[in-house]
Amino acid sequence: MIITRNNEDEVARLQDEFSIRFDIKKLGELHLFLGLEVTNMNKWIFVTQEGYAKKLVDRFGLKQSKTCSTPLDIRTRLRRDEGSLFADPKPFRALIGSLLYLIITRPDIEFSVGHVSRLMQRTRKPHLEAEKRILNYINSTSDMGLFFQKKNDLVLATYTDADFGGDLEDRRSTSSYPFLCGGTSVSWCSKKQDSVSLSTTDAEYKAVALTAQECVWLQRLAEDLHLPISNPIVIYGDNQSSFKLANNPASETLFLCSRPHLVKKKSQSPPRKIKGRGGRLQIPRSQRRARLESAQQKGELAEQLREEIKLKEAETLGWK
Repeated sequence: MIITRNNEDEVARLQDEFSIRFDIKKLGELHLFLGLEVTNMNKWIFVTQEGYAKKLVDRFGLKQSKTCSTPLDIRTRLRRDEGSLFADPKPFRALIGSLLYLIITRPDIEFSVGHVSRLMQRTRKPHLEAEKRILNYINSTSDMGLFFQKKNDLVLATYTDADFGGDLEDRRSTSSYPFLCGGTSVSWCSKKQDSVSLSTTDAEYKAVALTAQECVWLQRLAEDLHLPISNPIVIYGDNQSSFKLANNPASETLFLCSRPHLVKKKSQSPPRKIKGRGGRLQIPRSQRRARLESAQQKGELAEQLREEIKLKEAETLGWK
């Protein structure tokens, strides 16, 4: 059990109450919890899964593999029926499950793991090669984790994106977003949309709707923790049409179904006000932080995006 605090006396009182009812052992300051390694310094906290990542690489025999700068090659396009079929898909599925747990501190592999996880039913050679590529990347960046600065104001911002028709099998798009607090990712998602989008506006608007849902959840979570978010959560995007649609209360678009009502309600009703900036601000491609969640990136761009969401290697922090 992890107990967070801003009052040492209250923590001590709670521990004493637990000790009366249960046989507990006080372990002191948090350092390791279910594979998460926490380094607590004066002005920042570093959270990583380095030990878990190294064990995962060793388990699948790729410790001596080649280094790579991205989890998937930018040209990779996997299909369900291409390549020779494996008789036993259990190792493939086991690796997928292990990688899904690593996503807790690694938003940079969210899209890649989600992409290969769609192919678990009939595993083929190209699918396994893609998995090995992800492991090679993890082996190259095993000490990477999230860098949280202390005493940041609780101000959230998010970047939303979608890859229009990115799935080659059914042409459904993938929505993605990272939520940043103090410049560090605190929530992220890369999720395949539940229907085919008829246009880029449709695909991007579905991504905005998914992001708006997460906005509401995070605001309610903050309220439960007695840390209400007073400022509007700004959603940044690169599709002007989708944000104009969200900001126009008179617009009605049938093919978007209930999503206009969701986004408009949340964007116009305080205290859960959500401001869209896509209609007035065009985000340069090099600054689209959600791109790390929705598509494979070239090495230099991926490194830049990792830096922007405070996903860093331990050695760069100067303590290892």
